Amino acid sequence: MRRLRRPSGGLWAHGDFLKLWTGQSISELGSAVSQLGIPWIAAVGLHASPLEFSILGMLGFLPFILFALPAGVWVDRLRRRPILIAGDGARAVLLAVIPVLWAVGALRMWQLLVLQFVIGIFTVFFDVAYQSYLPALVDRDELIDGNSKLQLTVSVAQVAGPSVAGGLIAAITAPYAIVLDAASFVVSALFMVRIRKPETPPERAAGTPHPKMWPEVKEGLRWVLGHRWLRAIAACTGSSNFFSTVTFSIALLYFTRSLHLSAFEVGLVLGVGSGGSIVAALVTNRLQQKLGVGLAILIPTMVASTGMLAYPLAPRSQPMPFLILGNALFGFGAVAYNITQVSLRQAITPERLQGRMNAAMRWIVWGTIPLGTIAGGAIATAWGRRTALWVGSIGGLFTFLPIALTSVRSIRELPEPVAEPTPAQAELAGGIVEGVPLPGPAAADA
Repeated sequence: MRRLRRPSGGLWAHGDFLKLWTGQSISELGSAVSQLGIPWIAAVGLHASPLEFSILGMLGFLPFILFALPAGVWVDRLRRRPILIAGDGARAVLLAVIPVLWAVGALRMWQLLVLQFVIGIFTVFFDVAYQSYLPALVDRDELIDGNSKLQLTVSVAQVAGPSVAGGLIAAITAPYAIVLDAASFVVSALFMVRIRKPETPPERAAGTPHPKMWPEVKEGLRWVLGHRWLRAIAACTGSSNFFSTVTFSIALLYFTRSLHLSAFEVGLVLGVGSGGSIVAALVTNRLQQKLGVGLAILIPTMVASTGMLAYPLAPRSQPMPFLILGNALFGFGAVAYNITQVSLRQAITPERLQGRMNAAMRWIVWGTIPLGTIAGGAIATAWGRRTALWVGSIGGLFTFLPIALTSVRSIRELPEPVAEPTPAQAELAGGIVEGVPLPGPAAADA
């Protein structure tokens, strides 16, 4: 009988990447528990109203509106690995507060809202640093492979996590299941500590004044809004997040109160349906090579929006097959889209702007999520939960247009790295100048 061996070569031989990947994998599995557990506490344990429930979802993303842009500046000024470690540690402590308060009978809805918001603040810094750290850890031609591997574990967690979470919630209740997520953040931080590749913060010439926050924030925004490809990606992702959140913000209430699904059935829908995410993580690299970067961005976003229609179309008598299929289509499209567009963003952005580019993108595309959450709750309150699902799914059908109507659809390969503008050049250009391709193979078609 042949023994199974770990693949060799490429990122499989990259020790520091494997530590990042292992820590992230454990953390993602734990996070899947809280992603179901915290809303379950609100909906079932604390009997939240539809408006309170939507506010809970909004507060998880509101920090991206308030703190993403300053976080990008700090990420570009400092070493990124310590930010990742601090983000993991802080979230572990905050999550541990929930089961403690529940155990002594002191957990209230306002406390859950506050904890969700503060956890979101640390998530902002972690996510901005995380996406900015990968290009410094691996080579440019390994970005899609690296993002695919990282997204693979996210997808596996989306499949296994909800089922595990549903079982844990049924067995030990939601507050105590969240202990697993707190522990996973501790383990993730320990793997980050073991990464050995040296990281040098940006140097500042002696005698120059300390840079101010706002000009650096504007520089990151100008890079994103002034670059035709980044601008199109931001428009597509932001509008997609808005309409999908209109749907997802009310979905759990619809599952439990309209379709009368149990915790196990909800976990099964989310877990089995997310199998499409795993498929996407495995095939996106080959899909991009066959179709080209542009079509590997365009086609998946159309697939994802089609999957959202399954929510309002699911019959009350037999909803499970519709919901599972819809989640599978949405998961495949969203993951394939994210892997390719994130890799494109990382490839075309100068190193010194990685943090601010990711922060500006997060601010724009995640900033629409609280708006979608509030809209979903308001529509459900005024006209019913199923109406909210229809509004979100129909609106999502048109989110591919910013990609389809611009030159993004024509990109064949990841462009060559750009030469970083000096601070003096950036200042003369009003804060930013577009980089020039370095010598090498021809840049992708625009």
